[in-house]
Amino acid sequence: MSMTNVPVDEIERVTQAALVAHGADLTVADAVARAVAVAESVGNKICGLYYVESYCLQLQTGRVDGRAEPQVTRPKPGAVVVDGRMGFAQPAFDAGFAQACESAHSNGVCGMAVAHTHTCTSLGYFTEQFAKAGLLAIGSTNASPRVAPPGGHRPLLGTNPFALAVPGESGEVAFQFDFATSAVALGTITKAAAAGEEIPRGWAVDAEGEPTTDPAAAVAGSLASAAGYKGFGIGLLVEVLAAGLTGTNASVDVPALKAPEGPPHDLGQFYLVIDPDTYGRHNLSRIISILEAELSDQPNARLPGSARQPLEAVDVESDLWDKITGLAGR
Repeated sequence: MSMTNVPVDEIERVTQAALVAHGADLTVADAVARAVAVAESVGNKICGLYYVESYCLQLQTGRVDGRAEPQVTRPKPGAVVVDGRMGFAQPAFDAGFAQACESAHSNGVCGMAVAHTHTCTSLGYFTEQFAKAGLLAIGSTNASPRVAPPGGHRPLLGTNPFALAVPGESGEVAFQFDFATSAVALGTITKAAAAGEEIPRGWAVDAEGEPTTDPAAAVAGSLASAAGYKGFGIGLLVEVLAAGLTGTNASVDVPALKAPEGPPHDLGQFYLVIDPDTYGRHNLSRIISILEAELSDQPNARLPGSARQPLEAVDVESDLWDKITGLAGR
């Protein structure tokens, strides 16, 4: 497979140009392109350039409104609600971020609901921003139905990711994670199918509910939950937060995310934002220190995300890069 080494800032510029060329406002394109670039810089290929073509096609068909102006309300002091108005999730989050930070500092905790948006792709991209502002953040979002309940054969939940970002003492992220509550992300299955590769047993079931190693049968069937009933339970928690507290689609009602045409995604995200100072930041710092100390003599172990160093340039599949530059008119 031919690869091209591309500076991350060039990925951001070309993505922005592609989105503007297909109907997004510059401010909207800036927010989305920044998220794409960050995903690529940390090796999160599924949430990076992999999505840009579908963004452009869905801008043209109206599945996503590239000119939507998010509306922010404060129904209570500890609550921030953002109506994304069927636009992208990134500018909707940006619209409510400062008020959510202020609310968390003032009240000790804030619940931030982001409603009626396109898929947010990388949930950790958002929780990380809170951590860099000194706040502990838990995030959740749902997606189109891909995960069958344990023992079942029909998708009920999305991959329903769950994210946590913990602040350090100096504006850094002490550690973080962002994981699908399915055994793997759907993109991992579709990439295996495109490459003609088998998948490990336990990742998915076929249309009859039988475990399969065939990615095509998995796409036609359902993904499995991570760790069986445990992962399914966390997926249900995400469903309640991301859909039940935002007034957006349940997973079973979310249309296919990457299809060019169809109704808007109408997805929600819910963030629980906590100010550690309210409860004694020294308590959080103490626990982080204990965890780090216990891992210090285990060279192959680490807190998740603690050693992540964004790259300034990354390898991109040449065919994919040619496609994106073509969408940007370059």
